[in-house]
This record gives sequence, structure tokens and C-alpha cells, in this order.
Amino acid sequence: MNSLKRENSMQTAVKQKPIIGIIGDARLDEDSYKYTIAYELGKQLIEHGYRICCGGLGGVMETVCKGAKSATNASEADTIGILPGFDPTSANIFVDIPIATGLDIARNMIISNCEAVIAIGGGAGTLSEIAVAWQLKRLIIAFRVEGWSGKLADTRIDERDRFKGNPTKEEDRIFGVDATEEALYILDKKLKFYKKRHRGIPD
Repeated sequence: MNSLKRENSMQTAVKQKPIIGIIGDARLDEDSYKYTIAYELGKQLIEHGYRICCGGLGGVMETVCKGAKSATNASEADTIGILPGFDPTSANIFVDIPIATGLDIARNMIISNCEAVIAIGGGAGTLSEIAVAWQLKRLIIAFRVEGWSGKLADTRIDERDRFKGNPTKEEDRIFGVDATEEALYILDKKLKFYKKRHRGIPD
């Protein structure tokens, strides 16, 4: 095998699925609209070639992971739980890879640094994750439901330059959606523009 073929083979072997951070309500009723959204979103993300990262506990976190495991192509490395405590066994049963950080609420920053972040409802924790994701130049999608995702959908948090390759700054915003199909469409069309990474706060 010549060097070019070897390099191409190595690139194919290490190709990674984009990891999408899912944030939102810490508690959900199974008969709620948000539960339906989270379950379907988890399933469709896996079927469209993504991995899921969340806080690893209950509510939206558990439901999206449960949906992910119902996907026809689900594997044993599709759901990642970034846990606030030190005990990996505290993760919900649908998490494949539990990461016990011991960071408490500071673990939200890790989830916010995924390739993109999708919010479903949420309280103060979700609000902080959206704000950090905005600062970290991540693509943010927010369902228009009760909670901070609905309040911030279709808005800009500030005027910073967060992406490259897209000619009009005004196109950058928290993208509001009403359905899973819209979220997947935005991921497909917009994720390529959000490749810039936060390099630290300037001195």
C-alpha cells in the first residue's frame, strides 16, 4: 500500500461522528410534549449519523438517550453522559459512556462545547449552557416550547462574530424549531459554518 492510500485509509478509520449536546428540563412527564420531542430527537440523531452528549441524568437527558437506543442503527457508543458527580453509576440506564466529572454545575461547559447544542425547554442550568455555547461559537438550536429554549429561540445573545464562511452575520442566531425534522435540517445546512473555536478571553 503506497503512502497516499495508507493516509486515506487512516483518515477513514478515524472519521468521527459529530457529537450533539442535548440540554433541557431535568424532569419530564412521559405524557408531555417535551418527552415526545426528546425521544424522537434522540432516535433521529442516531439514525442520521450523530452521537449524543448530555448531562447523563433524568428528564430530557434520559429521554433523548432512550430514544437514541431505539434507533435501528444504535451502537454501544452513541450516548455520552457528562455527570456532575463522582459516581458513574448515577447515569441513566441509556447512557453508553458515563463520564463522572465531579465538577457539579461546571460540567455544563463540557456539554456546551459539543459540535452543536440542542435545547428543549430548561431552567437556569439550560440557560447557562446556552450562554456558554454562544460564547464557545457553537451552533445552537432551540425548540419553541416552555422554558429557556422557547424564550431564546430565534434571538441573538450578543453581536460577536461566531462563525466563518457565511457572508451575513445576521444569519447567526439561536435557531428556533418546532419539529425534529427542522432541527436535523439546520444541523445538515448550518453545522459546517460553526467550525471556529473559542481561543480564550483576550487580555
